[in-house]
Amino acid sequence: MFKSERRLSLFAVNFAVCFLFLFLCLFFISEESLLFSGICVSVIFVVLLIMGKTAYGWACKKLEYKALYTQETQLLSKFVERLRGCYSMDDFFEAVGQILEIQGDCSVLYIDRNKKYVIYNSPDRLTCSPNTMSLLDLNFGELRTDGVYFMDENLGLTSQYRSSRGFFLVKGDLHLYIFCKYTHLFDKLIYDTLLDEFTHFRERESIISSLSEIAQLSKEWTLLADIQQSFLPQTMPNIPMLDLAAYFRPLVNVSGDYYTVLPFDDHKTLVMLGDVSGKGLAAALVMGLVMNTVKIIEDKEDLAGVIRAVDRAIKNMHLQDKYTVLFIGIVDTEKMTIRYVNASMSDPIIVTKAPDGYKIKPLTSNCSLIGIIELDDIVPAEQKLFKGDVILMASDGVSEVMNEDGVELGNTDLYLDTIKNSACKSASHFVDDIADLVLSYNGDKKLRDDVTMLVAKVGE
Repeated sequence: MFKSERRLSLFAVNFAVCFLFLFLCLFFISEESLLFSGICVSVIFVVLLIMGKTAYGWACKKLEYKALYTQETQLLSKFVERLRGCYSMDDFFEAVGQILEIQGDCSVLYIDRNKKYVIYNSPDRLTCSPNTMSLLDLNFGELRTDGVYFMDENLGLTSQYRSSRGFFLVKGDLHLYIFCKYTHLFDKLIYDTLLDEFTHFRERESIISSLSEIAQLSKEWTLLADIQQSFLPQTMPNIPMLDLAAYFRPLVNVSGDYYTVLPFDDHKTLVMLGDVSGKGLAAALVMGLVMNTVKIIEDKEDLAGVIRAVDRAIKNMHLQDKYTVLFIGIVDTEKMTIRYVNASMSDPIIVTKAPDGYKIKPLTSNCSLIGIIELDDIVPAEQKLFKGDVILMASDGVSEVMNEDGVELGNTDLYLDTIKNSACKSASHFVDDIADLVLSYNGDKKLRDDVTMLVAKVGE
């Protein structure tokens, strides 16, 4: 429905543009001044193209809203929205019950084909019937190709959408069957979105359940730390005009610090470093959730959207007093800029070369804590970069390390001088110098916090 209406809208807009163009040309074409006529026609053509493109975009948004949030399709759209906030099987079962079963009068069956195990079934005759299970196993038991499939009234595959009386999602060994007599009334636009959100839910639930199971049942904290560190980049990507290095030293086996580097192309690279409040399992869960949220979000260049997605994910976990500070930016070595959001990180800076030596420019905070309070409007900031600039992102375990007199490293000239003196070196040597300074400044005492750094140096 949406696709056909969109094609009709495109035809209508193109027809209107052509009609207006021909109509206006009649008034501006003059044999006496061909140059003036040509300029007028060109201007009219460009203006109408822009107006047509704007009108088509507006029409598509209206049609998409109509397709997804009106009539029968709004049921699945509501389920998709609820699915985005699910982080456990209990959350998922509650969403199925409240939306698909109660509001939609659907029957649901969720099966792990590999384990031959029913994860969930609606409490009705259809999904509890052994005949239903046998027929589904016979028809779809070996199906492992990810996608959305439609069933007819005899529980067989059908390519005739109008005759479908249900559909099911396949993600590896997992089959989610939704039996609905009015399936053919749903707009097809919704199914790909539903499959994507189901996939994302499975990834979130798998991460959280695996971390929880290891911590609570086996108490193998070393294994938990290994899994957590697997979320972090194991090697730095090779990016033209950008030298990258990182340092990660958790205070205990598990940490709330995290960082990542995600190249978009040869010129644009996303860099992120953050710190979750507290320590232990809860901090590790939030850390894993943040990393996964950023990884799967489609439009990573929308930094405000990324921040809001992370904020929503943490709040939906309902962990008391858990939040994160983070710095996220996009380094563009073609435009020579860094566009960023600093959510209350205290230490990100740019070290830049000046005629009288290296100068330090702070990347000041422009966003509040994430995951615990309501966020105001998020407006990314932008800083100009120059060849040889060093971008330093560090957790507070770097600047807040204390010497024997209780003086924090970040408040000393020694810290600033080391940063400036090391700015001429490669990113890896720069990180090593700061790490060595932190450990020597701390002396023989045990560190009080995780020490994490991410450095990006613009090529010269």
